[in-house]
Amino acid sequence: MSSSPIEERLNKLRSAGKKGLITFITAGDPDLSSTVDLVLRMEAAGADVIELGVPFSDPLADGPEIQKASCRALAAGTTLARILETVKEIKSKCSIPLILMGYYNPFYKYGLDRFISAAASAGVNGLIVPDLPLEESGPLMGLAAKAGIDLIPLVSPVTTESRIKDITAKARGFIYCVSVTGVTGMRKEIGTDIESFTSRVRHYTSLPLAIGFGISNPEQAARMSKHCDAIVVGSAIVKIIAETGNSTAAGLAIEGLIRRFKAALT
Repeated sequence: MSSSPIEERLNKLRSAGKKGLITFITAGDPDLSSTVDLVLRMEAAGADVIELGVPFSDPLADGPEIQKASCRALAAGTTLARILETVKEIKSKCSIPLILMGYYNPFYKYGLDRFISAAASAGVNGLIVPDLPLEESGPLMGLAAKAGIDLIPLVSPVTTESRIKDITAKARGFIYCVSVTGVTGMRKEIGTDIESFTSRVRHYTSLPLAIGFGISNPEQAARMSKHCDAIVVGSAIVKIIAETGNSTAAGLAIEGLIRRFKAALT
């Protein structure tokens, strides 16, 4: 099986001795036209892969910042269909891989066949579905694989050895290593033994490993990056959007933050 654009991007960085930066924003926060601008700004600032969150009314894996972003996006009229249209616009201007991160319910309600067909047509490269367990992932995984879309799995510090083995055996793109148990959000300290955790995962896969959940500043990212191939930053970016209340000001601030993260990872 050939490598996907996501895997190729991260492996190229790994071969060069560099670390990847994966950034997250919620699609439609504050509106979808701003989402296009913010993605392009993140790419220009050095992001290697971008995750677009699909807002959902019951985001069980998300902390306060991303929950609020989902509420703002839904209040602005954001829907999955409109996000897919926006992705098509983004991909006409953006060359880096793009991932949709969302809960299973909106994808299932849209119709899995219809959703994957539309996602592939729009240019989606990967999916992250935090509430979809391996045992129930077959239908979506099969459709996604046929369409060339990576279904990227999550593993946590409490995932058992046998389960890590099963998850990684079917994985594509990269393995999302959740740095802490609990929800997303910035944390001053991450108490997990990251070196031990990522060593356990590496035993079962050669795919790139990305660490996310809780990374709040470039210094923290630099420390974590010693034990993985890429860092995921979300809440720290989403918080800027909430605090500025202006997409232009948010874009400038986000560009600056991403450049600082990228500099810390080189």
